[in-house]
Amino acid sequence: MTTTDITIKGMTCSHCEMSIAQEIKKIDGVTEVSVSKDEGKAHVQATGVTNEQLAEAVEEAGYEALEFENH
Repeated sequence: MTTTDITIKGMTCSHCEMSIAQEIKKIDGVTEVSVSKDEGKAHVQATGVTNEQLAEAVEEAGYEALEFENH
């Protein structure tokens, strides 16, 4: 399992957090998601998920993924 921190541009409210989390949760292999507008990041635990898939989910929610940090 990999933990990925995604820096996201454009989040301003709890609705932003919810929209991003919902899109990321749709990806097969994602087991846990937490999104914080205050940090400007999403924290994702997943198996077999690429940064490209995560970026597409963030964009689908209407936001921009700026940076990925994989642990």
